[in-house]
Amino acid sequence: MRFMLIVKASEASEAGELPPKEAFDAMGRYNEELVKAGVLLAADGLQPSSMGARIDFTNPGKPAIIDGPFTETKELIAGYWLIQVASRDEALAWAVRAPFGGGVLELRQVHEVSDFPPDAMSPEAAERDRRLREQLSS
Repeated sequence: MRFMLIVKASEASEAGELPPKEAFDAMGRYNEELVKAGVLLAADGLQPSSMGARIDFTNPGKPAIIDGPFTETKELIAGYWLIQVASRDEALAWAVRAPFGGGVLELRQVHEVSDFPPDAMSPEAAERDRRLREQLSS
């Protein structure tokens, strides 16, 4: 099972402020533990929303590009970990060990093709997904 640990943005992260060196050290030790346990698939911090854009597809036929920054900090993401573990409980056990003082993490399970009913996608789409995942893992 794959889970994403989503680091919620703060006013400081949106202002482009870097954490103190001690926080980087603690994060490095945590990442090292995840790697040694064989559960870390990816982890990255994100630039502030002022460096990003949103693409709004609600108007049929013409996506709208909206440049950041975005005002609702509580809805923004500052970084993430992607881990692969055996259960939600194991994912939560890793999440509570994250070195965050005063920050917020959100845990979300990543959909797997096996989560969908057999008729949710065409056989061609299922085969394409399988091939792409195979290419990504090699």
